[in-house]
Amino acid sequence: MTDFAALRNEMVDRQIAARGVRSLAVLDAMRSVPREEFVPAGVREFAYDDSPLPIAADQTISQPYIVAFMVEALALQGGEKVLEIGAGSGYAAAILSVIASRVYTIERIHELAEYARDALARAGCANVEVIEGDGTRGFPEQAPFDAIVVAAGGPEVPESLKQQLKIGGRLVIPIGASRSVQELVRVTRVAESEFEVEDLADVRFVPLIGAEGWGGRDDKAPARPAKRESREERLQRRVDDACDPFLDIENANIDPLIDRVGDARIVLIGEASHGTSEFYRFRTRVSARLIEEKGFRLVGIEGDWPDAARIDHYVRHLRYPPSEWTAFARFPTWMWRNSEMREFVDWLRIHNSNIAEDERIAFHGLDLYSMYSSIREILRYLDEIDPETAAIARQRYGCLTPWQSDPATYGRAALTGTYRSCEKDVVGMLKELANKHWQYASHDGERFLDAVQNARLIANAERYYRTMYYGSRSSWNLRDNYMFETLQTLIEHYAPHGKAIVWAHNSHVGDASATEMSSRGELNIGHLCRRAYGDGVHIIGFGTDSGTVAAASEWDGPMQVMNVRPAIAGSYERLFHETGQPGFTLALRGADRELRLDLSRPMLQRAIGVIYRPETELASHYFQAVLPQQFDEYVWIDRTSAVDPIKTHELAGMPDTYPFGL
Repeated sequence: MTDFAALRNEMVDRQIAARGVRSLAVLDAMRSVPREEFVPAGVREFAYDDSPLPIAADQTISQPYIVAFMVEALALQGGEKVLEIGAGSGYAAAILSVIASRVYTIERIHELAEYARDALARAGCANVEVIEGDGTRGFPEQAPFDAIVVAAGGPEVPESLKQQLKIGGRLVIPIGASRSVQELVRVTRVAESEFEVEDLADVRFVPLIGAEGWGGRDDKAPARPAKRESREERLQRRVDDACDPFLDIENANIDPLIDRVGDARIVLIGEASHGTSEFYRFRTRVSARLIEEKGFRLVGIEGDWPDAARIDHYVRHLRYPPSEWTAFARFPTWMWRNSEMREFVDWLRIHNSNIAEDERIAFHGLDLYSMYSSIREILRYLDEIDPETAAIARQRYGCLTPWQSDPATYGRAALTGTYRSCEKDVVGMLKELANKHWQYASHDGERFLDAVQNARLIANAERYYRTMYYGSRSSWNLRDNYMFETLQTLIEHYAPHGKAIVWAHNSHVGDASATEMSSRGELNIGHLCRRAYGDGVHIIGFGTDSGTVAAASEWDGPMQVMNVRPAIAGSYERLFHETGQPGFTLALRGADRELRLDLSRPMLQRAIGVIYRPETELASHYFQAVLPQQFDEYVWIDRTSAVDPIKTHELAGMPDTYPFGL
């Protein structure tokens, strides 16, 4: 049996209080009213989801957060007389009834009015009266009211409702020139003929129908002057005109995007989350075209060097043993160990089988998280090639071994003095390898690249785990500097054909100087690449509004398929969602000057990593950005889905050389 009371408390904690509603009266009311009584039986199991739900007459019950937000905006203290326009199923009136002494709620649809009466009676709300009629005219028989709330969007604030407010009374209503997008405003009557208006939030409500709403205004009334097009509407129109829309990824026309890459030497391809299927699939399409048509020879990912070496061995059909027999087996496994990635890896292997060995496309990891995997691999290599140096390495790396299960703990110990810093030793090992460059290179150039990169990784990772305890800025910058230097090493190694594709998160590839990261002194790969290569870099960002994503609630936690909240007002994601396009590509470099100017006003942008905390999404996952300076290209996919993680048993029957292991 469903424990609705527990779900109700969780809803208040996670969806309402965590998102900023502070009124104890509102929170208590939300905890006390059984929302399941106000929705049809067929959707009761979803009563406490953070979303609108269908009710009778093709209408919806508002999501709980919006109800709480609007009631809080009324600033009720208790004992007031309140008018609600748009009873719906009666849920909001029930919330109001817990705080106010008397609630009148008007519903124009007879079926809904009857439903609301029954639901309110079941919930024991004796101080609510449901009236059938035109809510835009208010309820003059009981005026004036301490507060009025309207649950539908009108073209303007109905004059009748303003006149039915007490002096000091508050009216909360969504209004806007569009039936689908409105601004939630609060109107306070400060004198007999004086009103103050405050903008609260961008919202979307069903149209307010009636004599002073949509569709019912007197045709004989003098025509009102046309409203000036809002910035948001202008932006939506310009984006709609400039973009290349598509319905699905497989049939998207990406020819214009490929043409815009031009002669770029580096193409950085982002993602708005690490667990979204559509981002991987679109990157696969773009990368395959760049490899086939523009001569790109290298794919670098925001992944560990040793694990990616396993993939590289597989896709290039290499003869020497790979660095890792099981690739991407540590947290977050789903980030690269997924079916979407497997499709790209298999495509790359087939593609390479048809070209000369020295022209095959390489696959490398740029990241430095795998410090202990790297130690293992460099020791194995040195045992084979130079046992004497291997013995020295074991001694020098020995001080790191106590924390193999928790490398971050090393930083804590280094700062407290429990163990001495290993920086000098690991840097010494890197120098030791560099000094033997010619000896190793003559033996096996590819193996040397693998070994020296692992040594560099250890030296940087040691500093990373130590500096993360001083602050995120230094550790972030160390990590992105390391990934950029690794990319440069690879480009030089594969010269003169070292054209590189990079797969990494938007927060790494989008130019940091165009985001609030720069105000914190943070940089990233995108910024470093632009500074070093100028117009030879082409950066592609991604975004989505809603759907599902694979992520964890905390570091090293289990993967979950989570619902992605719809984008918040004031974000690029909300802007692109409001175009109504299911997907599009949008050129930002070289775009129409007016569009670039319009998009260059700083707006919020969402970033979901391997951790997703929707209950604190605004604080945890949004940051300020200037899109046209951040990316050269943007790919929008309105509704997305979680990646399909590869489970061990699904790999049965794969060849022994398969990169994800068994």
